Amino acid sequence: MVVPELDSDRRRRGEAAHSLPEAVIAALVVGIMTVSLYAGFSSGFTMMRSTREDLRANQILVGRLESLRLYRWDQLQDTNYVSRSFTEYYDPSGLTNSSAGTIYAGKILVRNPDLNGPLAAASYRSRMLEVTVKVYWTNNVAGEPTVRSRQLQTYFASQGMRGSVGP
Repeated sequence: MVVPELDSDRRRRGEAAHSLPEAVIAALVVGIMTVSLYAGFSSGFTMMRSTREDLRANQILVGRLESLRLYRWDQLQDTNYVSRSFTEYYDPSGLTNSSAGTIYAGKILVRNPDLNGPLAAASYRSRMLEVTVKVYWTNNVAGEPTVRSRQLQTYFASQGMRGSVGP
């Protein structure tokens, strides 16, 4: 004879348990979530690295242009004073222990303003120089090297910032 209390306990235990398909699907969902979590972390770290490299490139560009402002007009046009190419590192202090990181190769272009540019009709165009600083570096995204670049451009007047360049 079956005691009714024991029979209902067995039934409740059977209803409370999970079936094999449910357990497999739950494991699959947890696995997908785990893979997605690690992919998100990896993507985030890659994006942070790329952003830091971009910021360092901008820092190099601004630093070079600001240092060019210290030169006189004749020095700015002379390649003995202003080197037309340069190399910088992501972490210059890391050169001593070989952990300098990304290498930035730069070029400085000093020329008269373009005839089709914004100063084409200006009477003082002959007393202006257009200076462009470009920086190139290689960024490994997803295992493939990608060459990245940034540039800044400005104008220099023969009389300097305070001199008169008008007609």
